[in-house]
Amino acid sequence: MAVNERRIIAGIVTAIVVVVLMAGAVYALSVFNILKPDYVVYIEAALWVIGTLVITYLLSLLVKRRFSPLLGQDNVSSLSFIIRLVGYVLAFVGLLAFLKVGLGTALAAGGFAGLVLGLASQTVLSNVFGGLMILASRPYRVGDRITVSTWQFGLSFPTYPPKYFSNDYLIPGYTGYVKDISLLYTAILTDELVEVKIPNNIMVQAALFVHSKEERRRVRTRYEVPKSLDPDEAIEKVEESLKDMEGLLEKPSVKILEATQSTLVLGIDVVSRTIYEEPVRSEVIKRVTRAISPLLNVDKGK
Repeated sequence: MAVNERRIIAGIVTAIVVVVLMAGAVYALSVFNILKPDYVVYIEAALWVIGTLVITYLLSLLVKRRFSPLLGQDNVSSLSFIIRLVGYVLAFVGLLAFLKVGLGTALAAGGFAGLVLGLASQTVLSNVFGGLMILASRPYRVGDRITVSTWQFGLSFPTYPPKYFSNDYLIPGYTGYVKDISLLYTAILTDELVEVKIPNNIMVQAALFVHSKEERRRVRTRYEVPKSLDPDEAIEKVEESLKDMEGLLEKPSVKILEATQSTLVLGIDVVSRTIYEEPVRSEVIKRVTRAISPLLNVDKGK
């Protein structure tokens, strides 16, 4: 058993002992009439809520650390999610029991206070229900590499030279590996190695690109060549340089996308077994540069 697991178990035992001792102390004070009965009820209710939340939180951590190798990170994350949710339900039901308030009475007596609390907590509740929807539908799992785009699903077009001549677009969002799915947030470790926590109600509405389910991507590389070159010869040289490229699943496609005043813009499409575009694009640029350079030298000699 790892040191962290021992500490968590020690924390659970300590929390149980502290709650029991404090409850016993409160009971003893009530027996000797030091505490009024009304105060005893409120103190015991507070102890129940705090103790239940702390114990279930530590228990969820213990389950996550202990059973990840056996059940898998994704299943353990879901189990931890359920344990925390059960903890919240038990804390709420226990609070009603200590205060001797029936569930029907609590719902009927909501009135203005219930409306205010509902409006104040609607964001929190939407995150909880969003987490439940994610748990049930499984659009992504812990360990998946995903791109999360905002609910507007907008596209950003480049406005800096020479990109404003092109029809390229950027998908605004966050790309990385899902680390955890909790009651309120989904934690993602981005490609920049920065952890970002996105509320679950946003994740439910967002456009999700799941990269890890299919490691097959079409990567487009734009490459400009002088208009003075023979376009057919340039395309032939580029295709020749890419035919033995490692990881290709289909024959590369090279076409002229557009033209500026002095150059032709080649669009080089390759289908590769990868979830990252940058290494593939880097290799394409290196190979194309080596293929085009002799043609440029010949063109200068003329």
